[in-house]
This record gives sequence, C-alpha cells and structure tokens, in this order.
Amino acid sequence: MNWYSRTELLVGEEGFKKLASSHVLVVGLGGVGAYAAEQLARAGIGKMTIVDCDTVNITNKNRQLLALDSTLGRPKVEVMAERICDINPDVEVIPINQYLKDQTIIDLMEQKFDFVVDAIDTLAPKVFLLYYAVQNKQRIVSCMGAGGKFDPTKIEIADISKSWNCRLAFYIRKRLHRLGIREGITVVFSPEKVADSAVSIEEQTENKIATVGTISYMPAIFGCFCASHVIREILEV
Repeated sequence: MNWYSRTELLVGEEGFKKLASSHVLVVGLGGVGAYAAEQLARAGIGKMTIVDCDTVNITNKNRQLLALDSTLGRPKVEVMAERICDINPDVEVIPINQYLKDQTIIDLMEQKFDFVVDAIDTLAPKVFLLYYAVQNKQRIVSCMGAGGKFDPTKIEIADISKSWNCRLAFYIRKRLHRLGIREGITVVFSPEKVADSAVSIEEQTENKIATVGTISYMPAIFGCFCASHVIREILEV
C-alpha cells in the first residue's frame, strides 16, 4: 500500500500517471488558494509552482488552511511548500514569495503549465493574470468572490461570460471586455446575495476600504471546486 493507492483505484494507473506528470501553478494562498493547492497535492500532482507575497495573519484563522498560532508571521509560500512536501515527498514544489504585477505576470504566463489556478483577491493583478493566461493559451480556473457567502449549494463552475450576481465577477468582466476578452475563462462563483450587514466600510483619508465577512467553510469549498476542475480537466473526465 502507498499513500496514493485509493486515488489510483479511482482514476486508474494511467490517470494517476497523468496527474503525477502535470505541473500546476497556484497563485494566491489565502482562504481559497491554499485549499486548492492541498487538494491538488493530495491528488498526486507531481509539480506545483505556488505564489504569494503575504505572511500568515491572525485574522486569517477563521478561514485559511495555513493559519495556526504556530505559523503566524511566516510566509505563506514557505508554510504551504512544507505542507505539500509533507503530504507527498516526491512532489516538486517551486515557491515564489513575490507580489505579482506587470512584467512578473507576463514572464510567469510565458512558462508552460498544465493548468493555472487563480486565487488572487486583488482586482488589478487578477485581471492582468487572466488576460495574459488567455494570450498564452494557458488553461486556467479563476475564483470569484467567496466573501459574504453562506450556502455552498449555490457555488457554480462556468465560463466567465455566464457568471452572474457576483460583484467581483462583474468588475473582472468589465475590465476584460476593455481588453477584448468576453469568454474563455472558467470561473468558480456563487450568485448568492451578500447581505449589507456582512460588509464593513472603513473610512480612509483617500478612499474607502471594505471588509467582507467570511465563514470557515466557504473559501475552502471554493478552493476544492477549483482543484476539482483542474483534476477532471487533466484526466479528461
């Protein structure tokens, strides 16, 4: 018996070889991305590039896989890389502790990946990543807004052109339309309405910062949906 014997029983020997020979990029290791990365690792993906510039913060503990008292203050890519290798000692992990923008996104998207998981939560780099993924014909799945959502049965996987009632998806579609992209990007989203009471607006000197409430399981399920799409696409099932 080996650690992946039950996965191999489900997907077959050839299917597992496909997973083991695949290289997946996960950008963003917060509430969604870390869960997506872990599911990919446990499924047997053989090579993973993981990207995040953040450290584990105490406010992450209600929803993020990597957030423990023992990991507070540590770089998320470092914690995630250790966790992935603890699951599968044979995996090749390339950790990138960097904020992606502009040329760094262009350079990254010019590399060859079997799949890309976008779990970025900042609008501008997220749109830039999606744009260059399309330009370089990268297969990608992008997570939309998980904040303020309660009901996991409302989560959907669809082309971005078919996403609805999600503010993040709306803003991303709007910016992508300006760049000439209207479809061809798979997204995980929920049309569940966000209650006004779940959003806190903090007044700043130059702008307003919105904090959206979250519950433990929703970002995790969004991440699992992303990983599920990647795995099924690689296996062509």
